[in-house]
Amino acid sequence: MNAPMALLRETIREADLRDGQEAARIEGFVAEQQGTIFHRPAWLRAVERGTGQRARGLLAERGGAITGWLPLTEVHSPIFGRVLASSGFAVGGGVLAASPSAVMALCRAVQELALRLCCAAVELRGGAAPPDWSLREDSHAGFAGPLQADAEAQLLAIPRKQRAEVRKSLQTDFTVTIGSAAEDRRAHYAVYAESVRNLGTPVFPRSLFAAALDELDGDILTIRHQGRPVASVLSLYHGGAVLPYWGGGTWAARHLRANERMYFELMRHAAGRGCHLFDFGRSKQGSGAFSYKKNWGFAPQPLAYASWTVPGNEARDADPTSARHAARIAAWKKLPLPIANRIGPAIARGLG
Repeated sequence: MNAPMALLRETIREADLRDGQEAARIEGFVAEQQGTIFHRPAWLRAVERGTGQRARGLLAERGGAITGWLPLTEVHSPIFGRVLASSGFAVGGGVLAASPSAVMALCRAVQELALRLCCAAVELRGGAAPPDWSLREDSHAGFAGPLQADAEAQLLAIPRKQRAEVRKSLQTDFTVTIGSAAEDRRAHYAVYAESVRNLGTPVFPRSLFAAALDELDGDILTIRHQGRPVASVLSLYHGGAVLPYWGGGTWAARHLRANERMYFELMRHAAGRGCHLFDFGRSKQGSGAFSYKKNWGFAPQPLAYASWTVPGNEARDADPTSARHAARIAAWKKLPLPIANRIGPAIARGLG
């Protein structure tokens, strides 16, 4: 009588992501549960390759079958401390489970793992969490909406004022390129690095973008004006959705309306690839990016982020838009671009 009951007991263990068969099993579970790209072992692997932050994860199993999965990145930063993030460098993640019991078991297990690894906190970017964890729903919102089958229908789906900006961008003599070759990567990094410096944020290492393109389905769309890249976005594809994940523009992009052209061209390109959803990512509520995405006709959906802090520690604050970092952001905006690009990746590796 005891053996059958033992087989039904849910067990929690740390996954071996270096085992190809184990990673494939988890990829299958993520697909069955309709998880996000940030739940995939391939995402964790790309982050580890690109930043050096270790990929981890906890599995819930019953009778040999996966019942829950918690993807984790063990993030170390001399400035922001140590944290287990689900998922690292992502806007989504959290527990993916077939039952409430698996959710609770995985959350309790990750608390123990954090203590064992001397991590001061656990952050879940989505999904359910125990009631005694901290929960924020007023910080960020996600933006996503359907893609239209043809370009004219897509243009008409954009609200009138923003549509006028897109139409003006279509009259400019831009060159549009899409790919993932060395030149695409160079152009994207140059534009993105300048864009985030202008926002006061350290740029991620080139290796993160390279690893994401190598491990996942992605490409780079770049807008050039008179031969010079002025806007560029690295997009990822997952489950019928396109995610323009790392994008930006130079100072010239605004008056040229290069970003408008970039996102509209991406919508057309993604629809041609068979995508049905444009996932515009997250933005901090009340920010300029938040308003910009609303102007495109995307309705904000509040995101729920849960966290647990080891007793006796202060809550981790790695939000680049928080008041605590305002002076640092202001100073970073003034750095010469070559200096920002040299020292930024070492800092950004720990943002997680």
